[in-house]
Amino acid sequence: MATSTDSVDLVDGEIVGNIARAALFAALVAGFSYVSFPNPLAPNIPVTLQVVGVFLAGIMLGPLWGTSAISLYLAAGAIGVPVFSGGSAGLGYLIGSPTLGYLWSYPVAAGVVGLIVHRGTDLQDYTAVGVPLLVGAMVAGTLVIYAMGTVGFAVIQDLGLVESFTVSALAFVPFEAVKIAAVIGILRRDSIAAV
Repeated sequence: MATSTDSVDLVDGEIVGNIARAALFAALVAGFSYVSFPNPLAPNIPVTLQVVGVFLAGIMLGPLWGTSAISLYLAAGAIGVPVFSGGSAGLGYLIGSPTLGYLWSYPVAAGVVGLIVHRGTDLQDYTAVGVPLLVGAMVAGTLVIYAMGTVGFAVIQDLGLVESFTVSALAFVPFEAVKIAAVIGILRRDSIAAV
């Protein structure tokens, strides 16, 4: 009686790779959440680099896996892993903190950025995408973040939308421009180094 020694693939290798990349980007956003500094325009709300990770996830992983990566980040924080700004964690940050709208906007923004950069749900070579499209995608992602963040902040803080936007978003516009430039620098580091 002969036995077969053929290998059996139980899980598609591409899926395993995408899950690993999603976990890596979730960890990257968590690491970026620890990088914070005071905002002179809004002293009570620090500037963090989480959005850089959100943009990179959308651009590099695409809309589906980028959204998955950021959703994994939120799930980790919800169960108590200290991945939110300043090492905070817990479900309360997703349902009752002034930043809940911002946190919930991150997977949506990653998806929007990914959809624009990849021109749909199928992954394309993001390195071939021009800088104007990358910037436009990140501006669209920023608009999603600001819209959801402003509404969440207004609800939790019992403010009007204009006041909420002024306090929780407008004061961060200059820093978002720097973050977008940083992402372009990261993605185009080889072409920048050649100059």
